[in-house]
Amino acid sequence: MRSDILRLLEKSGKLSPEEIAVRLDLDVEKVEEVIKQLEEEQVIVKYCALVDWDKTDREIVTALIDVKVTPERGLGFDAVAKRIYKFPEVSSVFLMSGGYDLSVKVEERTMKEVALFVAEKLATIDQIQSTATHFMLKTYKKDGVVFKKENQDAERLVISP
Repeated sequence: MRSDILRLLEKSGKLSPEEIAVRLDLDVEKVEEVIKQLEEEQVIVKYCALVDWDKTDREIVTALIDVKVTPERGLGFDAVAKRIYKFPEVSSVFLMSGGYDLSVKVEERTMKEVALFVAEKLATIDQIQSTATHFMLKTYKKDGVVFKKENQDAERLVISP
């Protein structure tokens, strides 16, 4: 039941306990109790909207930064990750497998601001060996949702015989 409630809320955080109860054939009181417990346990951390920022007037540059780290004895990657995620420019930090240890998502107004963040804040941390910055140019799909242009048919090429 907890998993079913979580799946529904993950797809749409706007669902009310009444709507969830109807979909899962449960009592509303039970759904409210489970949601409250999940929030208290911090299983549900935050409710948020998925926004297509390209359709707004917000000017923002998003970058994914691959970071190679020398882990600290007894702390592993956690201490370095904590230092990084405390920067206000950082929206996400992930421990990764492969060629890099951490993946850091940064949002700034310009590419230059991202570059300055990397050079002046990130690269100055002693445990960081190297970085590789990748700028996100366009979002096609995020969190399972395809971002479509308003007039997608206008972009299609006409095929004539």
